[in-house]
Amino acid sequence: MNRTVTVRTRRLTLAVAVAVALATAATACGGTTKSDTRKEDGKPAAVGTADPNAPLKKGLTVAFLPKQVNNPYFTTADAAGKKALQELGSAYKEAGTSSGTDTAGQVSYVNTLTQQQVDAIAVSAQDPGALCTALKQAMKNGVSVVTYDSDTKTDCRNIFVSQASAEDLGRSQVQLLAKQIGNKGEIAILSAAQTATNQNTWIDYMKDELKKPAYKDIKLVKTAYGDDDAQKSFQQTQGLLQEHPNLKGIISPTTVGIKAAAQYLSGSKYKGKVELTGLGTPNDMRAYVKNGTVNAFELWDPAKLGALAAHTAVALESGRITGREGEKFEAGELGEFTIGKDSVVSLSTPTVFDKKNIDDFDF
Repeated sequence: MNRTVTVRTRRLTLAVAVAVALATAATACGGTTKSDTRKEDGKPAAVGTADPNAPLKKGLTVAFLPKQVNNPYFTTADAAGKKALQELGSAYKEAGTSSGTDTAGQVSYVNTLTQQQVDAIAVSAQDPGALCTALKQAMKNGVSVVTYDSDTKTDCRNIFVSQASAEDLGRSQVQLLAKQIGNKGEIAILSAAQTATNQNTWIDYMKDELKKPAYKDIKLVKTAYGDDDAQKSFQQTQGLLQEHPNLKGIISPTTVGIKAAAQYLSGSKYKGKVELTGLGTPNDMRAYVKNGTVNAFELWDPAKLGALAAHTAVALESGRITGREGEKFEAGELGEFTIGKDSVVSLSTPTVFDKKNIDDFDF
């Protein structure tokens, strides 16, 4: 029997079940897929067998669900995902909330996309656990789930497309700031939401890096949270400097946070005295690098991240990969990638931006 027809039929049947479940406000499972051994019980697709030579499917619909719509970072990533999907002969759609902390809204969008029978969802999770029930239901209904930028728990998705090695990102931000402050002084972290999976993973690696003897004269005095809200991040920066007048540096591993912190520093007496680094986009940070507020910061290319998420979703849906460690797949111009532990694919090592190279980038 034609597998595509089987899967489509199953999706249609189950989508009806989901619709009924949603209409009656029932929270129990809206349908199961007893005949589907690949994703039964919502388990990741890594339980199946990959065929690296399987033809790439066309005509798929892949939905991007960013952590926050209209955020320049995700706008860039998702636009590249759209371009990649068009080149692969599949369709793109975007859905999501305008708030970076609206986890209930993300859950609602996952349920809606499942009901709409999309083939795959690429989601940047606001919270590692909040989406799990909805994503497991989506996988039961035959939807491939790829997380990008910010992960869920490992059993709630098929593959996580990571910006870079989480360890590289965490440690390199400490190394960058330590160099800027001469390996001495009080530092603070300005993060996004307190539940953000990627932020917390990077911060754990930052703290581990700070245990090294080279940083014995550096003291982390506080981690503040701006919830990826520009005004709150601005105020948190102000509060950090008032609370810790001897602060020498701030790491903000969030594009919204570092921009807001730079905005505060550039107009304050701390400009040029308190170092700021972290993860930002060249377009957001260019003015602050050129006016001397920021010496260097880092990031990956969000466009490549979005494109890789699209290629991963299509390869997964086509059966070329299942998410098992060691599987390899081609992602167009991005090259070949290998799936690592816990079904994680890493894009690359971070790029450092400073006065010398920032005008070479436009995103």
